[in-house]
Amino acid sequence: MENTTTIQEIIQRLEKLSPGKQRQVLDFTLELSGESPKGISGKELLEFASGLFPPEDIEQIKRAIEEDCGQIDESEW
Repeated sequence: MENTTTIQEIIQRLEKLSPGKQRQVLDFTLELSGESPKGISGKELLEFASGLFPPEDIEQIKRAIEEDCGQIDESEW
């Protein structure tokens, strides 16, 4: 019975959130359950894209990945 009450409370709270925040909750639950989709590394992506883009563009993408990936915008949350 307690489980049902917890689920109902979660649903009530979810309904009050914006669609974007609801998506964050869904992503979090997928991560907790191990169902989160896995991506590919930047290196793999660059290797895949190497024939699709001019070398100058690839270098620009590489720099953007090195400089910006893994950084957190604390004001976003």
